[in-house]
Amino acid sequence: MWDQVVFAFVTLFASSSQQNWLELAWKFFPFVVVLEAPFFLLVTAGMVRYGLRRHRPERQRERYPRVSCVVTCYSEGEDVRKTIQSLAQQLYPGHIEIIAVIDGAIQNRPTLLAARNARGLLAGQAKRDLVVLPKWQRGGRVSSLNAGLSIATGEIVMALDGDTSFDNDMVRNATRHFDDPGVVGVSGNLRVRNAKKTLVTRLQALEYILSIGAGKTGLSEFNIVNNISGAFGVFRTGFIRNLGGWDAGSAEDLDMTTRIKQYFGRHPGLRIVFDPHAVGHTDAPDTWRIFFRQRLRWDGDMFFIFIRKFRFNLRPRLLGWRNFMFVAVNGLVMQVLMPFLIVAYTGVMLFTLPIGAVIGVLAFIYLAYLLAIIFYFLLYVIAVSERPKEDLDYLRFLPLMPLFAFANRLHCAFSILTEMTMNSHLDSSMAPWWVLRKTKF
Repeated sequence: MWDQVVFAFVTLFASSSQQNWLELAWKFFPFVVVLEAPFFLLVTAGMVRYGLRRHRPERQRERYPRVSCVVTCYSEGEDVRKTIQSLAQQLYPGHIEIIAVIDGAIQNRPTLLAARNARGLLAGQAKRDLVVLPKWQRGGRVSSLNAGLSIATGEIVMALDGDTSFDNDMVRNATRHFDDPGVVGVSGNLRVRNAKKTLVTRLQALEYILSIGAGKTGLSEFNIVNNISGAFGVFRTGFIRNLGGWDAGSAEDLDMTTRIKQYFGRHPGLRIVFDPHAVGHTDAPDTWRIFFRQRLRWDGDMFFIFIRKFRFNLRPRLLGWRNFMFVAVNGLVMQVLMPFLIVAYTGVMLFTLPIGAVIGVLAFIYLAYLLAIIFYFLLYVIAVSERPKEDLDYLRFLPLMPLFAFANRLHCAFSILTEMTMNSHLDSSMAPWWVLRKTKF
């Protein structure tokens, strides 16, 4: 068998220097040519563009708008104090209103008490207010966001998780984009706070760097940011209120992003921006079981949003041609269809080629992906990263990323099948079942 492995790998490697690369790619992984290569080039071009602009002198700011930070809390306990403290200590000369919304405050009394006792963290902090809003019956994350939005007094509203802390220049970096009247939303950069805990948290930290830090930086340059993260989203308050706030159901972040983009076709001056230097730190699942359970919800919710909820709204007239093409290719084909293509492609190889040849082909594909990821990662560190020395420590984990990504693709196919057959979005940790089943979803 190992002779077949070596023969297949060497043949492919030799062919890559003798044949046309495009011909070789079409033969062994055609979906890369059609989908992943153009996406890779687009994001790479965006990162280069950002890096060239990054060191230009920043325009002097004339105003610092009032900011309302809606912090959704459920079972964080004392950890909510870290979030409140990181917001109170922001290096921002404007006014910051911190609204801690405690969902299910009766059963989450420790979180309620921790938030109330955090008032002392604001002592001596000028222009900082803390409002603790208990919701006695649990209604879910969307209910908390809308409750906070209803009393927010800031021109800018931030939707933040109660277990996420922030760099002390986050508010300053995130709000500067709203000097442009066309900007209606800013997606913040998320990093994994517990990255050193286990191997799975390390790999998620690296995934966040590649998909959020690098990916969204590149997409933002062309105004096609795919999603404003639910744990760290920043919005123009008036615009979100005109939309009616957040919609009930799961995946409220992708839902809100899609609803905002439905105005882009009629108002081409509107923009969603990603700022890689507006940084939040969140805890990622620290076991494989919890990780795959989280992705079961994420990937299933993505299918629900694109296919079930907005399938009739994904039109150029609403999204504009640029975002329509991006959603069609990246959202529908790459995220929904491609996991099944990968499963089918791997299955065909297993049934039509000797096992040694399959391993050799997969080893060649692994090497190609690894080289692309190394280039992608180093470009991010050089052109984008706000903490390059810390990020370089992840170089030693890059060889695991193609395997990690492949496992995620296989699991994504399973998650989508689960949503298709069982409506798994109705059994979400983001809201109790009695809320989801009483809505239109």
